[in-house]
Amino acid sequence: MNNSVRSTARLTWAAVRMLLVLTVVCGVIYPLVVTGIAQGLFHDKANGSEVTVDGKVVGSELIGQSWNIKGTKNPDPKWFQGRPSNSDYDPMTTGSSQLGASDPKLVKNVKAAKKQVAEFNGVPQSEVPKDAVTGSASAIDPGISPAYAEIQVKRVAQHNGLSVAQVEKLVQDNITGRTAGFLGEPAVNVLKLNIAVRELAKR
Repeated sequence: MNNSVRSTARLTWAAVRMLLVLTVVCGVIYPLVVTGIAQGLFHDKANGSEVTVDGKVVGSELIGQSWNIKGTKNPDPKWFQGRPSNSDYDPMTTGSSQLGASDPKLVKNVKAAKKQVAEFNGVPQSEVPKDAVTGSASAIDPGISPAYAEIQVKRVAQHNGLSVAQVEKLVQDNITGRTAGFLGEPAVNVLKLNIAVRELAKR
């Protein structure tokens, strides 16, 4: 019986020591090492790819945001608009509407959105691209297609006192290609584009 008790005690103490060692290694040392490497080699990405203007953080390259008139749900005509967001761009409640392509509610919403986008930008409904009226799977996609940016150029130029050619150039300068040359589609980061518009309009 004594041998059994001693054996159990030894095994328990060995398990406790292993728990303590693994806790320190996996819960303290490893996270510190990974964090240190990330901060040293990928500082920008490790901190959420924050975008700063005049020393103030205005958003992230990775998270879309609303460009509505302050205090309202109406889109501000001065700025390029992003894709529709099921979560109102809240990163804490990401996700799509989960409505199927043939769902009558989705079809109705898309038709209404297409009409609204066309009227807001002064273009025919036939020119409205699909990403202008459908949300992304995450609901916080920061980018739009070059086609969606193009139909917004005239409106943004007019409301910022800029020429169409000036704003068109900003769009072209902010188009990013496919990842690794073949993944995804060309896109325009709305936050970066609107910052460029703001800087140009200030001159």
